[in-house]
Amino acid sequence: MSTPASYDLSDRVAVVTGGARGIGRCTADLLRERGARVVVSDRSEAVRDLEGDDVATVVGDAGDEQVAQDTINLAVERFGRLDVLVNNAGRTLNKLVTDTSVEEFDELLDVNARGNFLHAREAFKVMDKGSIVTVGSVSSLVAFETQVAYAASKGAIAQITRVLAVEGGKRGIRANSVLPGVIDTDIMEGVVENGREMLASFGDAHPIGRIGRPEEVAEVIAFLASDASSFMTGALVAVDGGWTAQ
Repeated sequence: MSTPASYDLSDRVAVVTGGARGIGRCTADLLRERGARVVVSDRSEAVRDLEGDDVATVVGDAGDEQVAQDTINLAVERFGRLDVLVNNAGRTLNKLVTDTSVEEFDELLDVNARGNFLHAREAFKVMDKGSIVTVGSVSSLVAFETQVAYAASKGAIAQITRVLAVEGGKRGIRANSVLPGVIDTDIMEGVVENGREMLASFGDAHPIGRIGRPEEVAEVIAFLASDASSFMTGALVAVDGGWTAQ
């Protein structure tokens, strides 16, 4: 089945943070397939494997101000412009509020919230219209035990998205956030044992009867990055198999 012309990203330049694996990797690959040139950042050296004529990479922590500046500047220096920012980098933590340290709380906010702010701020400096898409979570809207730091960071992302939409509107910059449900990635690696099995166990909690795939989230991100979503801004788009409908 052919891709609609409005989904085409030819001649667009995109930045994808946290793009070495999972949702970020699938998104970077899909944007390239749709014609974009991409700068991909990640704290893992594995991101270097994506280097190519139409892909540049940055190794560093998304919550670091210099990394954010370097990433956005690289898009302009290497490809001449910036049209799309996908703020995907994020970490998780599963601890009860009484077990969560100040250091752990701050670390989650640094990457998940401050990292989004920093990249958006730098993107606003160089973008001449375009689209910012942030990967939030159903935890932006609903609460779960053991997620005090994670939910706080994802709730902040939702509000950052809305402010970006308001401030960017007159400049033709749109900002939207996708809210994934439980997705089959390795985000729980090092957090709990058998992380993928634990994630899969949440399948029945989704009305659709299974957890999601990274490719399914990437499709929505690519839609929001394209002209197909030209009248959407400030939206929180659930990609959650019906979780929040409950």
